[in-house]
Amino acid sequence: MRRTRALAAVLCLAFPAGTALAEGFRTVTQRADFVQLVDGRMLTRLGIRLNVAPDGGISGKAFGAAVTGSWNWSDGFFCRDLSYGSRKLAQNCQRVQVSESILRFIADKGAGESADLTLR
Repeated sequence: MRRTRALAAVLCLAFPAGTALAEGFRTVTQRADFVQLVDGRMLTRLGIRLNVAPDGGISGKAFGAAVTGSWNWSDGFFCRDLSYGSRKLAQNCQRVQVSESILRFIADKGAGESADLTLR
């Protein structure tokens, strides 16, 4: 079960991060704003290091396994396709919120689990 939750963190972009509308977070609705946040920075969490590149690529590692994929921005949501180790994950569009150096990804267009990752 613990490995499944760790995988969920990668899937969101999990250890549940709490309420999706926590005080201090604002929703990112524009691709340009999202790119400005991630450009040249890593998204990290214990055991996870991801690069979400402005050109639509995703690369990194999560708990020792390679993470690769792609992303696009659609109707105000971050939509990603990922592979984690040997597993191909289904596409998921996610609401993105930001508070200082924390990006929160909320699966299923904001209706699913969330994962908080630190911008470094």
